[in-house]
Order: sequence, then C-alpha cells, then structure tokens
Amino acid sequence: MKYKVTLNGRTYEVEVEHGKAMLLDEYEAIAPAPVAAAPAAAPVAAAPAAAAAPAAPVVTGAGETVDAPMPGNILKVNVTAGQAVKAGTVLVVLEAMKMENEIMAPKDGTVTQVLVSKGSTVDTGAPLVVIG
Repeated sequence: MKYKVTLNGRTYEVEVEHGKAMLLDEYEAIAPAPVAAAPAAAPVAAAPAAAAAPAAPVVTGAGETVDAPMPGNILKVNVTAGQAVKAGTVLVVLEAMKMENEIMAPKDGTVTQVLVSKGSTVDTGAPLVVIG
C-alpha cells in the first residue's frame, strides 16, 4: 500500500509491503498562498444560507428500537411495518467500510415502524426499525 505522509513541511511517499517499508519519493510540501484582505470600504455580502440537513427519522411506533451499531449505507431493508419477526431475523443490511453487516431482530415481535430505506445513510445510534 502506498501512503503520502507530510512531516515538518516535507512530504514523503512511502510504500508498505508485509512488514517492510520503502521510501519512494520525497518532496517539499507547498502551503497555499495567503488570500489578500479585502479593502475596508468594500461592502460585506451576506453568506448564503447553509442547506438544511435532512431531518432525523422520528420514532412513533411503540416498542424496542433497533439502532445502527456503526455509520454506513443501507443496502437492503428486509422487513415492512406490520410484519412478524423472530429473534435473529435479518432486518436490514448495512454497508460499513465495504463490508455488509446484517442487523438482526433482538427479540420476537411485530415491526411497528421502518425508519430507513435502501440507499439512505445512517450514523451510529440512528434508529433503523422499531419492534413491538
């Protein structure tokens, strides 16, 4: 694997191969040029408003919430609201770090709410499914 490492203003390109490291290239890191300050008489324009973040799903169903154990992308949702599930049933497939993780039902019950859809991105602790 090749890595670029900057240390004390110098950038090193390093290749690491099963217990061995080899220096491939070394060069000076160049800092970006400073931006000149605007004259004091120039009017200050208002910054555009930041785009609103998507609203977090709201848990409205009664029961136990199954949360995401890690951040990732939802590849597959295997259940729908009203569906009966048994403990260990795969509810959602979550991709994290190029690995597919099966999120399973912690108990027997009925799915009261599905809070994610295929293709959505979730953070650690985000509610995925509610089982009543």
